[in-house]
Amino acid sequence: MIPTYNCTTYLREALLSVLAQDMGEDRMQIEVVDDASTDGDVAALVAELGQGRVQYYQQPVNVGSLRNFETCINRARGYYVHLLHGDDRVVDGFYTKMTQLFEQHPQAGAAFSRYASINETGQRIYVPAPVDSEGILPNWLVRIAERQQIQYAAIAVRREVYEHLGSFYGTNYGEDWEMWVRIARYYPVAYAPEVLAEYRGHTSSISSAKARQGRIIQDLLLVMEAIQQHLPEKDKKLVATLSRKFYATLGIGVAYQVLRETQDWPSAQHHIKQALVMSRHPSVYYHLFKFHIKQLLHKLSLYS
Repeated sequence: MIPTYNCTTYLREALLSVLAQDMGEDRMQIEVVDDASTDGDVAALVAELGQGRVQYYQQPVNVGSLRNFETCINRARGYYVHLLHGDDRVVDGFYTKMTQLFEQHPQAGAAFSRYASINETGQRIYVPAPVDSEGILPNWLVRIAERQQIQYAAIAVRREVYEHLGSFYGTNYGEDWEMWVRIARYYPVAYAPEVLAEYRGHTSSISSAKARQGRIIQDLLLVMEAIQQHLPEKDKKLVATLSRKFYATLGIGVAYQVLRETQDWPSAQHHIKQALVMSRHPSVYYHLFKFHIKQLLHKLSLYS
């Protein structure tokens, strides 16, 4: 299921990456669910590439990302559901590996692989370290509750799990993190360390817009609060502390990136203030100190 909205530039790559692994109509549904895009003729692109193999559904009006994901889940007919955003890609072997994981671990509610982050031109810019070896992940609830480690493109979920637990809700940033925690609370989760999916970051994405507006930390705090309800009492405090420290440090990194790319000091300061709302752990102040040192050295280099 391919939810898309105003990312027609990248949708061609997403569709081709899926069609290259087509398992046949009797085993695999391929459908684009368009949230009333205005940046191109999505229906024509689907018809051109799909040649009748890819179904197309258009929302009558723009309903927003969460409702569009819900539509995808409701329209999905398979035993396993893969939500591949229209600007992401799968790597050859993804569907074969997911099928193997579910067959080998029938108790698993979801299965995911490692992913790579790619830029607007499709170049890989970051590949996270493996979270574990292949198979059912031990102590996964607490580990995924501490910080987000999965991208939509890299995970498939049993249809019955969505039917049991419901759809995404709460925010437009971090809603997937809460879902992966919710699944881990009730089901084992299987994993493959191969890089079999690619998540694209670009300036027109929802995440980028949230970052520019300085709203990521605000949304993450709401998500962390929701995640607490899924944890055993003994783990809640430690997980909250570790999560806040991790994302506060990340927020300072975003502030530095914003400053280097835009020279917008007020925006960078806003990110820093939000990071300190998240956590005032000594390690966060250490990273803040490094931020100012790097910025000072950058300024000195411009005048040297």
